[in-house]
Amino acid sequence: FTITSPANAVIGRYNLILQVTSGNKIFSRFLGQFVLLFNPWCPGDDVYMANESERQEYVLNENGIIFVGNAKYMEARGWYYGQFQDQLLNICLTMLDLSLYYRQDAAIDVSRRGDPKYVGRVISSMINGNDNDNGVLLGKWQGSFHSHENPSRWDGSVVILQKWRQDNYKPVQYGQCWVFAGVMCTVLRCLGIPTRLVSNFNSAHDVDRNLSIDKYYDSSGKSLNIGKDSTWDYHVWNESWFIRPDLGAAYNGWQVLDATPQEQSK
Repeated sequence: FTITSPANAVIGRYNLILQVTSGNKIFSRFLGQFVLLFNPWCPGDDVYMANESERQEYVLNENGIIFVGNAKYMEARGWYYGQFQDQLLNICLTMLDLSLYYRQDAAIDVSRRGDPKYVGRVISSMINGNDNDNGVLLGKWQGSFHSHENPSRWDGSVVILQKWRQDNYKPVQYGQCWVFAGVMCTVLRCLGIPTRLVSNFNSAHDVDRNLSIDKYYDSSGKSLNIGKDSTWDYHVWNESWFIRPDLGAAYNGWQVLDATPQEQSK
């Protein structure tokens, strides 16, 4: 016999139980467990990606390049995603159960895990540990990195995720934007969501959400230390591929997700 799951089924670990009824007698036997993931090969799945070469790159490729530096000197860093390495799937599934969403209402959280929009938001929150939610990485951009790992030393996600688990899900120190993005890519690809990294140079950070970068000067032209808008040399985030039935077909395709805990989206 064949078991076929709905294309929008909730992802996660399932128990498989055989139950036979004969008259008034019921016989049950536990057969084992299986894990259901998003399926970019399935046309009915929200994450369906029609192009096989793109599936090979954005789902199956365990190696990639992250571009960092500045607009005049761009540097290509190798990154090992390692989404199929031993225990990575267990770590990613545990990540969902550690989230604040699950702790607030486990039943509602689990019921929404067939929606890649929702799972993407949960994972983007869990990649950083700045919400007191047992997140994977703690961000730090200035000062000394003494006694902890300098973000520039990381070259892959597997070591970070394994250390997070070994330290009983205490945030690993430290991460910056490309590290958050690299780990996020690993987790989402592991769960079956096609994901890539995007690097942006001269990256605007609009803190007050007025869609401009504001600088203030006094009447003599002296710069005033007012406002917190800034422009970074570069920033790295993720895009994941899925449809948007909530917004309409025009918005299907690559969706922005940013795990760097710098400004909250509100």
